[in-house]
Amino acid sequence: MNKGYEFRLEEFFPEGLFYQINELRVHKKDIIAEEAKARKRRGELAKDGKLTILAADHPARGITASNGDPLIMGNRHQYLGRILRVITSEEFDGVMGTTDILEDLFLVNYLLKERGKKPFMDNKVLLGCMNRGGISKTVFEMDDRYTSWTAESIHQMRLDGAKLMFRLDPGSPECGATLDYTAHAIRQLNKYDTPAFVECLPVEKVGDTYSVKKAPEALIQAIGIATALGDSSRNIWLKIPYVENFEMVAKSTTHPILILGGAAREDLPPVLEEISKALKVGRNVRGVLLGRNVLFPSKEDPLAVALAVNGIVHESLSAKEALDRLMGTRGKDMDRLT
Repeated sequence: MNKGYEFRLEEFFPEGLFYQINELRVHKKDIIAEEAKARKRRGELAKDGKLTILAADHPARGITASNGDPLIMGNRHQYLGRILRVITSEEFDGVMGTTDILEDLFLVNYLLKERGKKPFMDNKVLLGCMNRGGISKTVFEMDDRYTSWTAESIHQMRLDGAKLMFRLDPGSPECGATLDYTAHAIRQLNKYDTPAFVECLPVEKVGDTYSVKKAPEALIQAIGIATALGDSSRNIWLKIPYVENFEMVAKSTTHPILILGGAAREDLPPVLEEISKALKVGRNVRGVLLGRNVLFPSKEDPLAVALAVNGIVHESLSAKEALDRLMGTRGKDMDRLT
């Protein structure tokens, strides 16, 4: 599909600009809070009732591999540059990230304003990932306590919501504690009337790895548990995978649903087709919260993929129409930061 195209990171996000972030962290770290305070926020979270959010919390979960490269997401120049490629566009709604990621974005926002450019963080949906502390393949993996943003810090930094996650494994005693952590976090978020984007995953252990159960029955049970957590469900959005018989899953809840992406796939058309199918299932399927399939789509331009996805969500494009848009927008505005 690439036909010889390859995204050129250095052209879009030069190394010199990358290292200026470090200079600010050493000499002007207060800029982070100042940028958060000055940011113009949306009047409504989902203007047309739908959302496209970029997931950028992978390194904080110890995940650095994508598409065969074991450390590609551990290269912060590469990772941040691809996030910026997407989030500096006006079309894509927002980004979800841990403290370090969102603070890097605030610092780049400041650097661009200093150059006379338009601030890209205005009117974006910014979700603070509270982050699960259960790191993959550790002895404490299922103890998914929260280790990043808190309800209070999300409120102080004027973010627009929080992302939480729990995994359900009937054979793991730690799951009960994780549910308690999540219920407590939702109660705290409700005090500030902050939206909570809850990723609820039924899992099973295969060897030394936990994998998501893709059976609709297991996902429906997890959803029922998720939406009853905390002292009120009024602020809960769900982040779940697309599975077979998704109609059953969508009808298991009245809460808004965002589709997650999971590990990056080499072939993009099936990803676009899956998103298109999910959005046609029910009106409570409200968009996507995607990470690796947008950030690391083989050699493709992350922005072109993001705009294709955005077209499916906000304009009801078919998967084919979205793919045509991707092909027509790759490589555009590579000088946006420079």
